[in-house]
Amino acid sequence: MTTANTTLEAIFVSHKRGLRRIHPNRSLIRVEGLKNKNLASNFVGNAVISEYKKEGQLFINKGMITRVHGNSGVLMAKFERNLPPQMVGKKVFVKLFKVEELSY
Repeated sequence: MTTANTTLEAIFVSHKRGLRRIHPNRSLIRVEGLKNKNLASNFVGNAVISEYKKEGQLFINKGMITRVHGNSGVLMAKFERNLPPQMVGKKVFVKLFKVEELSY
């Protein structure tokens, strides 16, 4: 669906977590090649797309990178619909352009 020159592949690592609670509305994604906070901060505001199949039909979930998580280049994103836990370790695509605000 996506072309290589407009997107970067990333891995959905986990949901944001606290000591006693998981926050499923915030997703942590890791882009290969981002090793520090300074490089990752360039992606804040970019669009993110998650693709998955359900009952043979392709669904596209759009989102936006909201901030950097930690010092190792992990990004935090918010999607229109929360990503399910079954997608941990699966690919998402980071677009190379900024978006304003997502209209939910």
